[in-house]
Amino acid sequence: MFDKQRVLLGIAPIAWTNDDLPELGGENTFEQCVSEMALAGFTGSEVGNKYPKDTVVLQKALSLRGIQIASAWFSAFLTTKPFAETCDAFIKHRDFLYEMGAKVIVVAEQGHSIQGLMESPVFEDKPTFSDAEWTKLAQGLEKLGELAAEKDMKVVYHHHMGTGVQTTSEIERLMEMTDPNLVYLLFDTGHLVFSGDDPEYVLKKYSNRIKHVHLKDIRSDILGKVKKEKMSFLHAVKAGVFTVPGDGMINYEPLFKVLDDEQYEGWFIVEAEQDPALANPLEYAIKAREYIREKTSL
Repeated sequence: MFDKQRVLLGIAPIAWTNDDLPELGGENTFEQCVSEMALAGFTGSEVGNKYPKDTVVLQKALSLRGIQIASAWFSAFLTTKPFAETCDAFIKHRDFLYEMGAKVIVVAEQGHSIQGLMESPVFEDKPTFSDAEWTKLAQGLEKLGELAAEKDMKVVYHHHMGTGVQTTSEIERLMEMTDPNLVYLLFDTGHLVFSGDDPEYVLKKYSNRIKHVHLKDIRSDILGKVKKEKMSFLHAVKAGVFTVPGDGMINYEPLFKVLDDEQYEGWFIVEAEQDPALANPLEYAIKAREYIREKTSL
C-alpha cells in the first residue's frame, strides 16, 4: 500500500514516560523507552524530556538501536507573549532538531491553553482567540516557518484538545490565514475524534499541507465518561481516553487510503499517552505495529 521509502514509522515516548504527568512512567528510563521502541519494530521517535540534550550522546544511543528523531513538540506563546520570547526558544529548538536530522518541527500554540490544567474541564473551558490573537498567531507562525526554512525544515502545526486551535473550523481559519509554503499541518487522528470532528474531512481538505501524522485512537466509553464527568484533558489521559491505533473507535482504513492516494510522504508517529502501569508500553507498541503492518503493509 505505502512506499516504505516514502513513509516512515515511529512512536512517541509519551507511552513510556509522560512529560505533562511525571507520575506516569516516572520509573521508566530513556534507555528502556528507545530499546523497546526498536524491539517493537519502530525506526523513529519524537523527543521526550528524559532524552539526552547533548546531540552526540543522543545520536549514539539512538543509532545503536536503529532509531531516528522525527520531530519534537515546541510550545509557542504567540498570542500571549512578545514574539521575541517564542522566537529565541524556537531557534534553539530548531537547531537541536536540525542536528538530529529531523525535517519537521511540531508547533502548538499554548497561549490560553488548558491542556495542562488538572481541574479545567477540557470541553467546557476550551479557550478561543480574539481576532487580534488570531492575527498574532498567523503572523508569528509564518515567521517561525521562515526560520525553519532557513534549515530546509518545515513547521507543522499541531491542533490539540484544550487549545485555541482544536476544531475543524479553527484549523480552517488557521490554514486560511497562513502561507501554505510556510505553515503546514500535523494531522492527529485522536485529537480530531476526541474533539468531535471528522478526521477524514480534514485529511482530504488539507492533504497537500499535511507533512506529519500522529496516529492515536480513542476509547469511546472513556470519551463518554470524560464528557459526562466534565474531566480535564489530563484526567482524561489518566482515565485512558487514548490508546493505540486498532484498539479504539477510529476506523483507520479510509484514512490510510486517503494518505496513500495523496502520496503522503513523511512520518507516521504512534502517539497514545496512557498510564504505563495500566497499559504496558511495549505490549501496546507491538499491538500498534502489528495493526499498522496489517492495514498498510509498512
